[in-house]
Amino acid sequence: MNRERYLEDYTVGEIVRAETGVTLTESEIIDFAFRYDPQPIHIDKPAAEHSPYGGLIASGWQVAVVAFRTLVEAGALGRGSAGSPGADQVRWHRPVRPGDTITGEVEVTGVRDSRSKPDRGVVTMDWRVTNQRGERVMSWQGTQIVMKRQ
Repeated sequence: MNRERYLEDYTVGEIVRAETGVTLTESEIIDFAFRYDPQPIHIDKPAAEHSPYGGLIASGWQVAVVAFRTLVEAGALGRGSAGSPGADQVRWHRPVRPGDTITGEVEVTGVRDSRSKPDRGVVTMDWRVTNQRGERVMSWQGTQIVMKRQ
């Protein structure tokens, strides 16, 4: 993991891939949903079986945070990260079910100096998450504020 990552370390076209996938269990899906997204499709197995999904599915927010963590661990962001003003085009393409293994990758699509603060810049990235079959399950476009080296 590259913890010493600053604006100067990003290049357009670079792709960072998570080193390993994460398999979501039924209990992890239900636990997360009870805490943060208590919809029947995430917490109630019989109700989920009668939903359009035909069974329990993970919260999309759980998919996002799990993938985000693996990509931070893989070096997508480092010590220079100063947060994000937001994400665009957040999409959940396919449901993630108990037993699915998700893996993320992020592609740097832009790097520029800040127009108002000379000690930092902006990195834009396309975040993508796939399941064990290589099917895209989630994607988003992110903007990251990244400090320059001192």
